[in-house]
Amino acid sequence: MAKKKVALLVLAYGTPEKEQDIEKYYTHIRGGRKPSNEMVEELTERYQSIGGISPLAKITRSQVQALTAALNNSQSTIDFVPYLGLKHIEPFIEDVVKQIHEDGVTEVVSIVLAPHYSTLSVKSYNDRVRETAEELGGITIHAVDSWYTEPKFTEFWVKSIQEEFETLSDTEKANAVVIFSAHSLPERIRNYNDPYESQLKETAAAIFSQLEVPFYAVGWQSEGKTPEPWLGPDVLDLTKQLHQEKGYQTYIYAPVGFVADHLEVLYDNDTECKELVEELEAKYCRPVMPNTDPVFIQSMVDVVLKQVK
Repeated sequence: MAKKKVALLVLAYGTPEKEQDIEKYYTHIRGGRKPSNEMVEELTERYQSIGGISPLAKITRSQVQALTAALNNSQSTIDFVPYLGLKHIEPFIEDVVKQIHEDGVTEVVSIVLAPHYSTLSVKSYNDRVRETAEELGGITIHAVDSWYTEPKFTEFWVKSIQEEFETLSDTEKANAVVIFSAHSLPERIRNYNDPYESQLKETAAAIFSQLEVPFYAVGWQSEGKTPEPWLGPDVLDLTKQLHQEKGYQTYIYAPVGFVADHLEVLYDNDTECKELVEELEAKYCRPVMPNTDPVFIQSMVDVVLKQVK
């Protein structure tokens, strides 16, 4: 019996793959408004400080390959065909949905490489998929809204944080705090009961309940440069507050809203947070990111299969 063909549409934010693309990428993020030379220079310097450009594009492609292979190896009735659609750089989401249509695949399961749902993030990706599919006609979309409650997602982070914790001395362990974080979003999401904030808190509590680390806190990071208020506290402000009020000496940053090593982790955590912690004469730790870890990939396999079945 022939297998049913289903398009596995993996959606992600996107990142420039070479320095020449930074301005184009930044302009798209800003809704077509060109950034100033100073803004481009600042972003370019951040990329240079982490090795020239973000490893995210390469990691994202590896995640798509790993997820497709794991899905096709885990069952025998569906042939998952991989596609990658990006929000702010080529290949754009709309173009990829058109490609799926041209390839004659009529059933699609879409998953965003972001575990927590928000109207400003996951919904916006899936809306772009649905709108394009409706224009073309003849395509059925199964969209994953969130997957932060998947047991293997929690399992990955428990293992990653616990392994980092085990490298500490007894004194460092006794005064350790995990700071769970995700990408900040504008505070206006609260006006329409967006679940993003509560989902991050739920993730933090679920992971912490299985750890031996004595303390935890929840913060936000990498907020955009816009005049409106963004969700806080920012991880830097939170670190200062915890140091002042609680006197913690070991800070373990767990950016659980992200799924790979990229600028927000390698710069915002490993540069900015690390510099602050060292100024406070405390210890900085950051567990390994999910990337293509098999347990993490399996968490997405589980949710995709639930969605198509």
